Amino acid sequence: MPRDSQATKASLLQAASDEFATYGIAGARVDRIAAAAGYNKNLIYVHFGSKEGLFDAVFARAVEELQNAVPITPDDLPGYAGALYDFYLTRPRLMRLARWHSLERPGALERLPVVVSSNSLKMRGLAGAQADGLVDAGLPPLQLLSLILSIAATWSPGSPEAFGEGDVSPEVIALRRHAVVLAVARLTRPPGDGDMASPRPSAARSD
Repeated sequence: MPRDSQATKASLLQAASDEFATYGIAGARVDRIAAAAGYNKNLIYVHFGSKEGLFDAVFARAVEELQNAVPITPDDLPGYAGALYDFYLTRPRLMRLARWHSLERPGALERLPVVVSSNSLKMRGLAGAQADGLVDAGLPPLQLLSLILSIAATWSPGSPEAFGEGDVSPEVIALRRHAVVLAVARLTRPPGDGDMASPRPSAARSD
């Protein structure tokens, strides 16, 4: 792709990410996106086909960012959940995009190629860890993955549990992270590993 075309697409995607995270698909306006990016709105249709196609491209880029920043570690799923929690705290836009996608395009999220590829990779890793006895095999990989992702996102910005909270203290952030890690540890602990309960983190910690 020519460099100018790449720059155009990148600018449109960035502007669209802000717009969609704020207004969702139905409320977003292509003229606002184009104006924010500094381009004619016809270029949106040239590059992405439709507003929905642009939204899918925005979300695919966000998923790729997450996948690159927090690769799954099947041999340390509690650590993976903690890393996801940290990532979501610093990328609230991703959670808002995911919720808009779920609300306005139900079922379409799971069919996006980047999501299918990402989930397949994660499930293969989970299945391998279960086969090696590192992870409890009581749940199929897909259900186990869904639970881990949901637990990690429980208190993420934009989640129902975090709605309207405003600023949260570092002490609360640390305690919530600890709860996420501990919950996933207990969920995935293979039989015979004993109690994995751990002491509460110091109130002074935020990591």
